[in-house]
Amino acid sequence: MRWLTALAVGAALAAPPAPVHAEPHAVVFMYHRFGEGRYPSTNVDLDVFAAHLDYLAGAGYRVAPLAEVLGALEAGAELPDRTVTITVDDAFRSLYENGYPLLKARGLPFTVFVCTDPVDQGRRGYLTWDQMREMAAHGATFANHSASHDHLADRRPGEDEDAWRRRVTADILRAQDRLETELGGAPRWFAYPYGEYDRALADLVAGLGFTAFGQQSGPVGVRSDPRALPRFPMGGPYANPEQFRTKAATLPLPVVSAEPWDPVTRDRRPSLEVVLAPAPGARLDELAAFASGQGPVPVVWAEPGRRLRVRAPADLPEGRSRYNLTAPDRARQRYYWYSHPWLVRP
Repeated sequence: MRWLTALAVGAALAAPPAPVHAEPHAVVFMYHRFGEGRYPSTNVDLDVFAAHLDYLAGAGYRVAPLAEVLGALEAGAELPDRTVTITVDDAFRSLYENGYPLLKARGLPFTVFVCTDPVDQGRRGYLTWDQMREMAAHGATFANHSASHDHLADRRPGEDEDAWRRRVTADILRAQDRLETELGGAPRWFAYPYGEYDRALADLVAGLGFTAFGQQSGPVGVRSDPRALPRFPMGGPYANPEQFRTKAATLPLPVVSAEPWDPVTRDRRPSLEVVLAPAPGARLDELAAFASGQGPVPVVWAEPGRRLRVRAPADLPEGRSRYNLTAPDRARQRYYWYSHPWLVRP
């Protein structure tokens, strides 16, 4: 997305960021493939991934287990500034062959969200259960990414809501059963395939007892909705070390509410209404908004520093898009960040 260039990140984070007082927060990174250049949009080159890990160590970041981060946020407990966690989606074999050795050598914990059907089918390019058991002994946790990796928010032709709910519930619980059976247990965490969800799916997942993750960017904080927690995708050009440093240092924009919460829309220029809590560390007068493929877009303040509206001036494409809101901290070294996903339907 071209909006990131507007942040002018080049000179911002050559050195570790200064500590900033903010609500408890952490940054969750999301990877897919390691050293698989033929999949450029979801791959991270191994030298780039090593640079990520080396930067975290050198800049004083703490790579924490996801369980620790979620437990602290649920309890409203403090988390040290510069806390990050590493997640990997899909369970591709290149994690075991290329990414895992770098993580293991540094003793770093990580979480893998597994789509279990390809594993059970022995599909080429996916992890095996034995490989997962080995990694579990060296800092890995495995959680639910559905069994089928289907577009779960989509209703099939002729499928009513009850049939959809039965199908999706069975899909998610099948994956959970396979994880628990093969690995001796699995946390109740869920990552939406493709990062796609609507309100009905989010409520279904929450009703099954899962904390869920999307693929919209931004740090997690105490105000983040546990039905769809944000993560920073690390793939292709968005994994370059400069952008990684910027994202690692982000702080949660204190969003009280964002309407509509449901990402699914048929409006090609959807309007987003946001209410903010006080953020004394942020330069809210410099808050900027960005839309996928459009760069900066206007911010209209209904109540300066508290209520705002964002609407893309041009049509969003069908499928996945985002609005991102960022505001610099007082020292202009770090960004407060919030991302709102859209799933535009025809």
